[in-house]
Amino acid sequence: MEKDSVEFEKYIRNIADFPVKGIQFKDITTLIKEGDVFASAVDFMYDPFRDKVVTKVVGIEARGFIFAAAMAYKLNVGIIPVRKPGKLPGDIIAEEYQLEYGKDSVEIHSDALQKEDKVLIVDDLLATGGTAAATARLVSGTGAKIVGFSFLVELVELNGREKLPDKEIHSLIKFSV
Repeated sequence: MEKDSVEFEKYIRNIADFPVKGIQFKDITTLIKEGDVFASAVDFMYDPFRDKVVTKVVGIEARGFIFAAAMAYKLNVGIIPVRKPGKLPGDIIAEEYQLEYGKDSVEIHSDALQKEDKVLIVDDLLATGGTAAATARLVSGTGAKIVGFSFLVELVELNGREKLPDKEIHSLIKFSV
């Protein structure tokens, strides 16, 4: 399926005032329920990294897991989950970040990545960049190297890219807020 032949944007449902008033939530469930559209989206998210050396894919909770798992499969590498607080057993490292509507933090197992790992960070949405930047700090804190970032959706006007390290960043769908 050619990217130009799929209007991915039409498969993203907008939910007003979720999770709080003033937020326009981009619901991806309307895209992932369509098998051929989901497969095509994963292919396009994966394509820029197909020839890169990637040893692990880091997926950000929770919707990022959907795309990260599919991309790890295509790259034939392992997937490392970055979770919300209290979800991982064992020794963890954590990083706090600012959301567009509050504060939160993310965690990773302290032994999830090694210094020789080359990491692709994957999430469903790049908005203000807080979650992705906190994840990048977690990955860098382990000594692993970041190859790039892959997102399904980017809210361009929120300038999330500016918070990310100088690495390759790809997003399939770009929305103005």
